[in-house]
Amino acid sequence: IEPGFHFVCFPIQQVAGTLSLRIQQLDVSCETKTKDNVFVRVEVAVQFRVITESAYDAYYRLSDPRGQIQSYVFDVVRSTVPRMELDEAFASKKQIAESVGDQLEVVMKDYGYEILNTLVTDLSPDARVKASMNEINASKRLKEAASHKAEADKVQQVK
Repeated sequence: IEPGFHFVCFPIQQVAGTLSLRIQQLDVSCETKTKDNVFVRVEVAVQFRVITESAYDAYYRLSDPRGQIQSYVFDVVRSTVPRMELDEAFASKKQIAESVGDQLEVVMKDYGYEILNTLVTDLSPDARVKASMNEINASKRLKEAASHKAEADKVQQVK
């Protein structure tokens, strides 16, 4: 049945179910390990909708579209991120999102769904890794500050 106002003769016809044609968003959280053995949590947002012409396929061919999308996101993230080091993963969020989007578009089109956009919304390492990265940056800054202070002291002694 096309969208709009319709009559259903109850004993002869009945509505099997309804599908939303609105754009929907699924947030997927996946934990994986990078090439340098750091565990990271990757948050991916997938925006999708039912293709109007394929509503029959969307309703009858796939019972759990959100679960299917989530499985494909896990698969792509867990095959892409382990080939990157932590810094590289942060720099290539767009590449990860494109990989997920490309894979999902091909598969979900067969089931009557269109993938509109995929975004990596967050990529966060373990709290201890964050703390150690902050300590490394702080010690680099302290070292640089000490070097500048020593240079300034040297200039003052020469004068």
